[in-house]
Amino acid sequence: MRPTSTHPLIPGADPYSHVGSRTGVLLCHGFTGSPYSMRPWAEYLAESGLTVELPRLPGHGTTWQDMATTGSDDWYAAVEAALLDLSARCEEVYVMGLSMGGALSLRLAQENPDVVRGVVLVNPSLTVEDHRLPFIAPIRHLAARFLPSTPGVGSDVALEPAGEGGYDRVPTAAAATLPKLWREVQGGMSGLRAPILAYRSAQDHVVGPESLRILARRAINTRLTIHLLHDSYHVATLDHDAATIFEGSLAFVRELSRSEEGADR
Repeated sequence: MRPTSTHPLIPGADPYSHVGSRTGVLLCHGFTGSPYSMRPWAEYLAESGLTVELPRLPGHGTTWQDMATTGSDDWYAAVEAALLDLSARCEEVYVMGLSMGGALSLRLAQENPDVVRGVVLVNPSLTVEDHRLPFIAPIRHLAARFLPSTPGVGSDVALEPAGEGGYDRVPTAAAATLPKLWREVQGGMSGLRAPILAYRSAQDHVVGPESLRILARRAINTRLTIHLLHDSYHVATLDHDAATIFEGSLAFVRELSRSEEGADR
Protein backbone atom coordinates (compact mmCIF):
# COMPACT_ATOMS: atom_id res chain seq x y z
CA MET A 1 0.00 0.00 0.00
CA ARG A 2 1.31 3.45 -0.90
CA PRO A 3 1.94 5.83 2.01
CA THR A 4 -0.74 8.44 2.66
CA SER A 5 0.30 11.95 1.71
CA THR A 6 0.97 14.39 4.53
CA HIS A 7 0.29 17.34 2.23
CA PRO A 8 -3.00 19.19 2.75
CA LEU A 9 -5.75 18.84 0.17
CA ILE A 10 -6.30 21.51 -2.45
CA PRO A 11 -9.49 23.36 -1.43
CA GLY A 12 -12.48 21.51 -2.88
CA ALA A 13 -10.50 18.36 -3.71
CA ASP A 14 -12.24 16.23 -1.10
CA PRO A 15 -13.95 13.05 -2.26
CA TYR A 16 -17.75 13.08 -2.18
CA SER A 17 -20.21 10.39 -1.14
CA HIS A 18 -24.00 10.35 -0.89
CA VAL A 19 -26.40 7.55 0.00
CA GLY A 20 -29.60 7.68 -2.00
CA SER A 21 -31.58 5.17 -4.01
CA ARG A 22 -30.56 1.70 -5.16
CA THR A 23 -29.26 3.29 -8.37
CA GLY A 24 -25.60 4.20 -7.98
CA VAL A 25 -23.28 6.47 -9.94
CA LEU A 26 -19.47 6.44 -9.81
CA LEU A 27 -17.80 9.64 -11.05
CA CYS A 28 -14.14 9.65 -12.20
CA HIS A 29 -12.19 12.91 -12.41
CA GLY A 30 -9.36 13.62 -14.82
CA PHE A 31 -5.56 13.55 -14.97
CA THR A 32 -3.93 16.06 -12.55
CA GLY A 33 -7.45 17.17 -11.57
CA SER A 34 -9.50 16.39 -8.48
CA PRO A 35 -13.10 15.83 -7.34
CA TYR A 36 -13.47 19.63 -7.52
CA SER A 37 -14.11 19.37 -11.27
CA MET A 38 -16.93 16.85 -10.73
CA ARG A 39 -18.48 18.05 -7.46
CA PRO A 40 -21.38 20.05 -9.00
CA TRP A 41 -22.27 17.04 -11.17
CA ALA A 42 -22.11 14.70 -8.18
CA GLU A 43 -24.31 17.00 -6.09
CA TYR A 44 -26.85 17.32 -8.90
CA LEU A 45 -27.19 13.54 -9.17
CA ALA A 46 -27.38 13.21 -5.39
CA GLU A 47 -30.11 15.83 -5.18
CA SER A 48 -31.98 13.81 -7.81
CA GLY A 49 -32.05 10.88 -5.41
CA LEU A 50 -29.20 8.70 -6.67
CA THR A 51 -26.41 7.14 -4.63
CA VAL A 52 -23.17 8.84 -5.67
CA GLU A 53 -19.47 8.15 -5.17
CA LEU A 54 -16.77 10.59 -6.32
CA PRO A 55 -13.36 9.33 -5.14
CA ARG A 56 -10.09 11.26 -5.21
CA LEU A 57 -7.60 9.38 -7.36
CA PRO A 58 -4.26 8.43 -5.73
CA GLY A 59 -1.72 11.24 -5.93
CA HIS A 60 -4.33 13.84 -6.91
CA GLY A 61 -5.66 16.83 -5.04
CA THR A 62 -2.50 17.55 -3.00
CA THR A 63 0.81 18.20 -4.83
CA TRP A 64 2.20 17.05 -8.15
CA GLN A 65 5.09 15.47 -6.23
CA ASP A 66 2.58 13.10 -4.61
CA MET A 67 1.19 12.22 -8.02
CA ALA A 68 4.69 11.45 -9.34
CA THR A 69 4.76 8.31 -7.17
CA THR A 70 1.54 6.94 -8.74
CA GLY A 71 0.44 5.74 -12.15
CA SER A 72 -2.49 4.54 -14.21
CA ASP A 73 -2.64 1.15 -12.48
CA ASP A 74 -3.11 2.91 -9.14
CA TRP A 75 -5.84 5.16 -10.51
CA TYR A 76 -7.69 2.27 -12.08
CA ALA A 77 -7.43 0.14 -8.94
CA ALA A 78 -8.97 2.98 -6.91
CA VAL A 79 -11.99 3.42 -9.16
CA GLU A 80 -12.52 -0.33 -9.52
CA ALA A 81 -12.56 -0.71 -5.74
CA ALA A 82 -15.11 2.12 -5.54
CA LEU A 83 -17.20 0.47 -8.27
CA LEU A 84 -17.30 -2.91 -6.54
CA ASP A 85 -18.20 -1.30 -3.22
CA LEU A 86 -21.00 0.66 -4.90
CA SER A 87 -22.31 -2.39 -6.71
CA ALA A 88 -22.58 -4.25 -3.39
CA ARG A 89 -24.95 -1.53 -2.16
CA CYS A 90 -26.94 -0.78 -5.33
CA GLU A 91 -29.11 -2.71 -7.76
CA GLU A 92 -27.60 -0.96 -10.78
CA VAL A 93 -24.48 1.14 -11.28
CA TYR A 94 -23.45 3.74 -13.85
CA VAL A 95 -19.97 5.19 -14.40
CA MET A 96 -19.26 8.71 -15.59
CA GLY A 97 -15.90 10.29 -16.34
CA LEU A 98 -14.16 13.46 -17.48
CA SER A 99 -11.03 13.33 -19.67
CA MET A 100 -8.77 10.56 -18.33
CA GLY A 101 -11.68 9.71 -16.05
CA GLY A 102 -13.51 8.79 -19.24
CA ALA A 103 -10.81 6.26 -20.09
CA LEU A 104 -11.07 4.83 -16.57
CA SER A 105 -14.86 4.63 -16.94
CA LEU A 106 -14.60 2.71 -20.20
CA ARG A 107 -12.07 0.34 -18.67
CA LEU A 108 -14.43 -0.32 -15.78
CA ALA A 109 -17.20 -1.15 -18.23
CA GLN A 110 -14.89 -3.47 -20.18
CA GLU A 111 -13.65 -5.31 -17.11
CA ASN A 112 -16.99 -5.39 -15.26
CA PRO A 113 -19.67 -5.90 -17.94
CA ASP A 114 -22.11 -7.47 -15.46
CA VAL A 115 -21.82 -4.49 -13.11
CA VAL A 116 -21.77 -1.36 -15.28
CA ARG A 117 -25.23 -0.52 -16.65
CA GLY A 118 -24.23 2.57 -18.65
CA VAL A 119 -21.37 5.02 -19.25
CA VAL A 120 -21.33 8.82 -19.58
CA LEU A 121 -18.20 10.50 -20.96
CA VAL A 122 -17.17 14.15 -21.12
CA ASN A 123 -14.27 14.89 -23.46
CA PRO A 124 -12.71 11.47 -22.86
CA SER A 125 -8.97 11.06 -23.33
CA LEU A 126 -8.17 7.84 -25.21
CA THR A 127 -4.95 8.72 -27.05
CA VAL A 128 -2.25 11.38 -26.95
CA GLU A 129 -3.67 14.57 -28.45
CA ASP A 130 -2.01 17.24 -26.33
CA HIS A 131 1.68 17.24 -27.21
CA ARG A 132 2.52 19.26 -24.13
CA LEU A 133 2.22 16.00 -22.20
CA PRO A 134 5.68 14.51 -21.61
CA PHE A 135 5.66 10.98 -23.04
CA ILE A 136 9.37 11.17 -23.70
CA ALA A 137 10.76 8.46 -21.47
CA PRO A 138 9.58 4.87 -21.27
CA ILE A 139 11.46 4.36 -18.00
CA ARG A 140 9.73 6.20 -15.18
CA HIS A 141 12.72 6.74 -12.91
CA LEU A 142 14.68 8.31 -15.78
CA ALA A 143 11.76 10.59 -16.59
CA ALA A 144 11.54 11.71 -12.98
CA ARG A 145 15.30 12.27 -12.75
CA PHE A 146 15.86 14.34 -15.88
CA LEU A 147 12.48 16.07 -16.30
CA PRO A 148 10.44 15.74 -13.11
CA SER A 149 7.56 17.91 -14.31
CA THR A 150 6.28 20.11 -17.13
CA PRO A 151 3.70 22.94 -17.27
CA GLY A 152 0.15 21.89 -16.44
CA VAL A 153 -2.60 21.12 -18.92
CA GLY A 154 -5.62 21.73 -16.68
CA SER A 155 -8.13 24.52 -16.05
CA ASP A 156 -9.30 24.66 -19.66
CA VAL A 157 -12.60 26.39 -18.84
CA ALA A 158 -14.31 29.12 -20.87
CA LEU A 159 -16.38 30.31 -17.91
CA GLU A 160 -14.43 32.73 -15.74
CA PRO A 161 -12.84 32.42 -13.29
CA ALA A 162 -11.24 29.30 -14.74
CA GLY A 163 -10.04 26.57 -12.43
CA GLU A 164 -10.63 22.90 -11.67
CA GLY A 165 -8.81 22.23 -8.42
CA GLY A 166 -5.89 20.59 -10.19
CA TYR A 167 -2.13 20.93 -10.55
CA ASP A 168 -0.19 23.60 -12.42
CA ARG A 169 2.56 21.04 -13.12
CA VAL A 170 2.42 17.60 -14.76
CA PRO A 171 4.62 14.94 -13.13
CA THR A 172 6.47 13.26 -15.99
CA ALA A 173 6.67 9.83 -14.38
CA ALA A 174 2.90 9.69 -13.87
CA ALA A 175 2.16 10.96 -17.37
CA ALA A 176 4.40 8.25 -18.82
CA THR A 177 1.90 5.63 -17.56
CA LEU A 178 -1.06 7.02 -19.50
CA PRO A 179 -0.31 5.21 -22.80
CA LYS A 180 -0.70 1.87 -21.02
CA LEU A 181 -4.21 2.81 -19.94
CA TRP A 182 -5.07 4.03 -23.42
CA ARG A 183 -3.80 0.81 -25.02
CA GLU A 184 -5.90 -1.27 -22.64
CA VAL A 185 -9.02 0.76 -23.32
CA GLN A 186 -8.56 0.75 -27.08
CA GLY A 187 -7.86 -2.99 -27.07
CA GLY A 188 -11.08 -3.72 -25.22
CA MET A 189 -13.44 -1.57 -27.29
CA SER A 190 -15.22 -4.47 -28.97
CA GLY A 191 -16.02 -5.88 -25.55
CA LEU A 192 -18.07 -2.86 -24.51
CA ARG A 193 -21.73 -3.75 -23.98
CA ALA A 194 -23.04 -0.94 -21.78
CA PRO A 195 -24.69 1.96 -23.66
CA ILE A 196 -22.51 5.07 -23.86
CA LEU A 197 -23.48 8.75 -23.80
CA ALA A 198 -20.61 11.06 -24.74
CA TYR A 199 -20.21 14.84 -24.74
CA ARG A 200 -17.59 16.56 -26.86
CA SER A 201 -16.63 20.25 -26.64
CA ALA A 202 -16.25 21.95 -30.01
CA GLN A 203 -13.35 23.94 -28.50
CA ASP A 204 -11.13 21.71 -26.39
CA HIS A 205 -7.52 22.74 -25.85
CA VAL A 206 -6.49 19.47 -24.16
CA VAL A 207 -8.21 16.58 -25.96
CA GLY A 208 -8.84 16.66 -29.71
CA PRO A 209 -11.43 14.82 -31.81
CA GLU A 210 -9.43 11.63 -32.34
CA SER A 211 -10.40 10.05 -29.02
CA LEU A 212 -14.11 9.99 -29.85
CA ARG A 213 -13.32 8.90 -33.41
CA ILE A 214 -11.55 5.88 -31.96
CA LEU A 215 -14.53 5.16 -29.74
CA ALA A 216 -16.99 5.49 -32.61
CA ARG A 217 -14.94 3.18 -34.84
CA ARG A 218 -14.23 0.47 -32.32
CA ALA A 219 -17.19 0.35 -29.90
CA ILE A 220 -19.19 -1.69 -32.37
CA ASN A 221 -21.18 -3.84 -29.97
CA THR A 222 -23.02 -1.17 -28.02
CA ARG A 223 -25.07 1.99 -28.49
CA LEU A 224 -23.02 5.19 -28.64
CA THR A 225 -24.65 8.64 -28.59
CA ILE A 226 -22.49 11.75 -29.00
CA HIS A 227 -23.60 15.31 -28.25
CA LEU A 228 -21.57 18.39 -29.23
CA LEU A 229 -21.07 21.17 -26.67
CA HIS A 230 -20.73 24.59 -28.28
CA ASP A 231 -20.01 26.87 -25.30
CA SER A 232 -17.47 24.97 -23.21
CA TYR A 233 -13.80 24.02 -23.25
CA HIS A 234 -12.25 20.81 -21.93
CA VAL A 235 -13.52 20.91 -18.34
CA ALA A 236 -17.12 21.16 -19.49
CA THR A 237 -18.44 19.98 -16.12
CA LEU A 238 -17.56 23.42 -14.74
CA ASP A 239 -18.40 25.39 -17.86
CA HIS A 240 -21.36 26.95 -19.67
CA ASP A 241 -22.75 23.56 -20.76
CA ALA A 242 -22.59 21.93 -17.34
CA ALA A 243 -26.39 21.86 -16.93
CA THR A 244 -26.75 20.14 -20.30
CA ILE A 245 -24.37 17.39 -19.15
CA PHE A 246 -25.98 17.00 -15.74
CA GLU A 247 -29.54 16.86 -17.04
CA GLY A 248 -28.59 14.61 -19.95
CA SER A 249 -26.77 12.14 -17.72
CA LEU A 250 -29.76 11.88 -15.37
CA ALA A 251 -32.15 11.36 -18.28
CA PHE A 252 -29.79 8.66 -19.60
CA VAL A 253 -29.84 6.85 -16.26
CA ARG A 254 -33.61 7.07 -15.98
CA GLU A 255 -34.09 5.83 -19.54
CA LEU A 256 -31.92 2.77 -18.97
CA SER A 257 -33.49 2.12 -15.58
CA ARG A 258 -36.95 2.10 -17.16
CA SER A 259 -35.82 -0.25 -19.89
CA GLU A 260 -34.38 -2.59 -17.26
CA GLU A 261 -37.65 -2.51 -15.31
CA GLY A 262 -39.57 -3.29 -18.50
CA ALA A 263 -37.31 -6.23 -19.29
CA ASP A 264 -37.90 -7.68 -15.81
CA ARG A 265 -41.66 -7.70 -16.20
